[in-house]
Amino acid sequence: MRLVILDDYDLASEWAAKYIRNRIIQFKPSADKYFTLGLPTGSTPLGCYRKLIEYHKNGDLSFKYVKTFNMDEYVGLPRDHPESYHSYMWENFFKHIDIQPQNAHILDGNAPDLQAECDAFERKITEAGGIELFVGGIGPDGHIAFNEPGSSLVSRTRVKTLAKDTILANARFFGNDLSKVPTMTLTVGVGTVMDAREVMILITGAHKAFALYKAIEEGVNHMWTVSAFQQHPHTIFVCDEDATLELRVKTVKYFKGLMHVHNQLVEPTHSIKDYKD
Repeated sequence: MRLVILDDYDLASEWAAKYIRNRIIQFKPSADKYFTLGLPTGSTPLGCYRKLIEYHKNGDLSFKYVKTFNMDEYVGLPRDHPESYHSYMWENFFKHIDIQPQNAHILDGNAPDLQAECDAFERKITEAGGIELFVGGIGPDGHIAFNEPGSSLVSRTRVKTLAKDTILANARFFGNDLSKVPTMTLTVGVGTVMDAREVMILITGAHKAFALYKAIEEGVNHMWTVSAFQQHPHTIFVCDEDATLELRVKTVKYFKGLMHVHNQLVEPTHSIKDYKD
């Protein structure tokens, strides 16, 4: 497990974006070999998405041969609703890059048979060859995707009822009207994300500090689902200084001492221009 600690949100977002960029380019995706990328929503990944868009517009990165699978979607919210995760992804990322629409997979929260939709999503991931890199964020209670506290750590994509704390946290996106906040979602399972060949989890802000502490310094616990990734062979936690406030000083010092090694993953930053004949 790697813990990458940057000074602030912008630097953490840039490091994560550079890592994704290098992984895609070094994979050398083609029509016969797509790079598969798992993606989150929420406020944390926005800075990373902005940097990836910048790299694309500068001609350094292409998503033409990338397939994406999003973590979750609300049940019953129209696809074109401004707070749906379809809207989020297209507004904040997909419409600014060269991904093919058919390669951007997002769960359909309005499907007539929700469990069948979840099962089909798992099949699509398998048919795509599995996820190469799954990027995730977490909530203050340590949930990844919508795998709320108490979720099975071997769970698959399924219908999930949201915890009260999550509904309250999401109310700000719905005019603080609790009656408008969806109470159910479709979400990938912890096991779905664990199956990825690599997982990168973005954790920023002091309000996520206790969750990072639980993820890093305590044992695996289904009440803090992000802690499961201690057992993944290739996990990178990318955080800012504020998110480390609950960690022991010696833990922070240990991982900061490894930054010269971690930075070799993003330096040099590769470009598709380097690979053109």
